[in-house]
Amino acid sequence: MSDLPRGAVLQKDGETYAIILKIPSGIITPEILERISMVVKKYNIPIMKISSAQRIVLVGVKGEDVESIWQEVGLDNGRPEGPCLHYIQSCPGSTVCRLGQLDSLGLANKIDSLFSKVVIPAKTKVGVSGCPLSCGENYVRDIGFFGIKDKGWTILIGGNSGINTRKGDILAKNLTEEDTLKVLEKFFNYYIENAKKKERLYRFVPRVGIEKIQEDLGL
Repeated sequence: MSDLPRGAVLQKDGETYAIILKIPSGIITPEILERISMVVKKYNIPIMKISSAQRIVLVGVKGEDVESIWQEVGLDNGRPEGPCLHYIQSCPGSTVCRLGQLDSLGLANKIDSLFSKVVIPAKTKVGVSGCPLSCGENYVRDIGFFGIKDKGWTILIGGNSGINTRKGDILAKNLTEEDTLKVLEKFFNYYIENAKKKERLYRFVPRVGIEKIQEDLGL
């Protein structure tokens, strides 16, 4: 793995790579699109795909071009290595959606800013929704959030959309944005102190028990 170009994923042909561009909350500007378009044309990249995690994947990249592409596109690696927040996906929320009740984009960006570099026991995926319709897939993410107008944010933990599908448990609800971030910080510290190595939250939460976690966190 150490011989791979920075931030690159070897493809099935054994010769070319994919690189994953981080697009925080899925919000993109014309300037970013222009830079991506420029490198795709310049380096003759055959496939450009939007992932389910609201990232942009460039597929079929030559190994010798990877570092130049990173420099020219000017975006962070959307495939972080090691145990950390792997991505935060968000619906449009109250910013533009007529059904949105709270500002999911704002909360998602604050979570990314505060916690994206935190080292935690296992990879963690986050979903944020501005209403209970859950377009941010909050129920099936390691940590999820959804908002209700005049009530606040609900935090869910332990969800998973993979083979071991699991609906997240409610950790706390009716929180202000400020309190939501405080509870999240407390939970991350608790997870770090009590989880086994590489233990995903969909395993950690049922092992410890949601009631025990709430009690220990004073919720």
